[in-house]
Amino acid sequence: MRLVALLCSLLLVIGQAQARVRAHEDILASGVLKVAVYKDFPPYSFETDGKPRGVDVDLAQRLADELGLKVELLWVTPGEKLEDDLRNFIWKGHYMRPGVLADLMLRIPYDREYANRLNDVGEVEQDQVHMFGPYQRERWQVVHERKRLPKVDTIGVFQYHKIGVELDSVPSFYLTSVLAGRLRANTEHYASIGAAFDAMRAGKVDAVMAMRGELDWLVHQAKDANLLKADNTYPTLGQPYWDIGMAVHESNRQLANSVDGLLEDMIRSGEMAKIYARYGVYYELPGLYQDVE
Repeated sequence: MRLVALLCSLLLVIGQAQARVRAHEDILASGVLKVAVYKDFPPYSFETDGKPRGVDVDLAQRLADELGLKVELLWVTPGEKLEDDLRNFIWKGHYMRPGVLADLMLRIPYDREYANRLNDVGEVEQDQVHMFGPYQRERWQVVHERKRLPKVDTIGVFQYHKIGVELDSVPSFYLTSVLAGRLRANTEHYASIGAAFDAMRAGKVDAVMAMRGELDWLVHQAKDANLLKADNTYPTLGQPYWDIGMAVHESNRQLANSVDGLLEDMIRSGEMAKIYARYGVYYELPGLYQDVE
């Protein structure tokens, strides 16, 4: 009997710890909007002296204000795959944070093919998640030091100049394989984009390839007129640009509809571009809005 009682108590605790998706009316009644943003990811979401900063932090605050709510940030340490992040913060929760889910998650690649992808039995893989609200177009970018490398009109120049990339990143795989591997010897790997950028400033490499937003922020911080963005293209790179959006639980489309309307107003009024400008980041409209401009 004591064993049965113990098992019942354990099951009760587990049940209470399970993450619960908050309905739209519960979110409004609580007065708080829980928003998941990526940790240590400038210029989008990071902390300075313990204070949250970044494009996505400002956007989360603006959306919460418009909904008449306070914002509560949930900091995401990225998993190996996007599915891990969506599972841990949108529909199931993580065993290290029992009972904790976000109402809204930012910086989710807005990809209809991914969102509608079927599994082996013909079911939608991400059936627990609704991805919506594209609010930015991101792309790969090269920044170079013009005294050592005056111009980058083709990636072929990296047969003769060193370029820094983050380890295990898309630019890493791309530059070590493109042009039959002829750029591999001059592709230097670093633990982070920041470390690669510092290496360029120290003269160890002549350029860096990374996401445009991250490089815009680093150039903005450096305030060095010799650091330029290249205009070259990336032959055979499968996806040189992509749109960034948001995610909610599939059952919470009412929240998504409210946020979507606010986003459209911010994008069309130019307010979104102003948020990006605070961090020195070039703002490019997502494809949904480019198509109708």
